[in-house]
Amino acid sequence: MGRERESGNAKEDVLADLIEKAGGCAVVDGGFATQLERHGATIDDPLWSALCLIKDPDLIKRVHLEYLEAGADILVTSSYQASLPGFQARGLSMEEAESLLTKSVRIAVEARESFWSSVKSYNRALVAASIGSYGAYLADGSEYSGNYGPDVSLEKLKDFHRRRLQVLVEAGPDLLAFETIPNKLEAQACVELLDEGNVSIPSWICFSSVDGENAASGESFEECLNIINKSRQVSAVGINCAPPHFVLSLIQRFKQVCMIE
Repeated sequence: MGRERESGNAKEDVLADLIEKAGGCAVVDGGFATQLERHGATIDDPLWSALCLIKDPDLIKRVHLEYLEAGADILVTSSYQASLPGFQARGLSMEEAESLLTKSVRIAVEARESFWSSVKSYNRALVAASIGSYGAYLADGSEYSGNYGPDVSLEKLKDFHRRRLQVLVEAGPDLLAFETIPNKLEAQACVELLDEGNVSIPSWICFSSVDGENAASGESFEECLNIINKSRQVSAVGINCAPPHFVLSLIQRFKQVCMIE
């Protein structure tokens, strides 16, 4: 996962610096919900792992620490399925919903600082704020089909992501992680919001795939990645929530399309 971006801004170089310090390959933490469930969390809920932001934030910190102890270079926050309308559907106010998004970053940063203060022989891990797809909010599996229906336009997707992105940026993560993006339209929405906001925090966009050849929507990855190539705000591209045997060939294709050296 990765692409070149010319920049003299130290904040924008943080991902490249970490990868270099890690010997060319940085380790991202593992499945968050899986680890929560191993500790007894019940997350069969539309909010999924984000439910623990409400019910058990200490467990979230514990899982972050476990991944750091296992050697993770990057912690991904528990905000993948955390969205403002998702929290509001549970009766929370907008202020409470925004506070939970901020809290997801704060917990990861606290875990990182606690670990690093006691074990400074490791690289200081980065915190990536997770931004799940619109399909993740719908909790209907559409993040694996890209079929959002005829009423979901580019502007609707931008409206869905806009305030959440702003809140997470203001929370001060090192990275932004757009995850399980299933179609070209949502990739375009994410890129346009980053460009419009002139967001300086490095970001990556990871797509989902069910056939190992195309995005989940059936659109070619060339189409999806050409949108990203036109932006200077995206530092890396990748694949997630896809069968492992698809990953290597897809990353090799991404590298060619994104003209990564």
